[in-house]
Amino acid sequence: MSQTKALKVRLTLLCVLAGIVLALVAVVTDHWAVLSPRAEHRNASCQAAHFGLWRICTKRIVPGDSRDRSCGPITLPGEKNCSYFRHFNPGESSEIFEVTTQKEYSISAAAIAVFSLGFTIAGTICVLLSFGKKRDYLLRPASMFYTFAGLCIFVSVEVTRQSVKRMIDSEDTVWIKYYYSWSFACACAAFGLLFLGGLALLLFSLPRMPQNPWESCMDADPEH
Repeated sequence: MSQTKALKVRLTLLCVLAGIVLALVAVVTDHWAVLSPRAEHRNASCQAAHFGLWRICTKRIVPGDSRDRSCGPITLPGEKNCSYFRHFNPGESSEIFEVTTQKEYSISAAAIAVFSLGFTIAGTICVLLSFGKKRDYLLRPASMFYTFAGLCIFVSVEVTRQSVKRMIDSEDTVWIKYYYSWSFACACAAFGLLFLGGLALLLFSLPRMPQNPWESCMDADPEH
């Protein structure tokens, strides 16, 4: 592999590494979305919530001045209580969330995110093995693994987005306001870095294409 191509591969791997870190942060944290119920009485405490793929955290706060009378912002001081979703840990309670979400959506988003981490592990193993002599071909399966990881993160983001939308639109919900938080932003950024980084890595790891009509791929300069 030429020095120019090797430099491009290293820069691409740095972008992919950033995507892996962001994906891991998104999966293990619980700030994908923030939900606010209606504050029935001004200066009375209410319970807002934020959640991730595995658990929900509720916070009892005294809401600030809000025209739509929603409970928030969640950054206000208050008593915080976190619990894993009941379908992941039957021994814990999360009634405030169970009545307004879909179990299938939550399980699907979490499972797909785990698949994404599995793809990143497989891709990283291929990259580490490619550092050996005459193993640059392993960068190609690594690029595909990273691309698949990015797609899985995207699907997990979309499933979560649909879940939140259905919660807000439900007649049984207590939530009147929501917004996506920093864990959701990390997942979106991870999708972009992993997907585009995987495609770029595949492009840079391919052998040089023939430059003349009479030249075949077999005649191209070797990578080493």
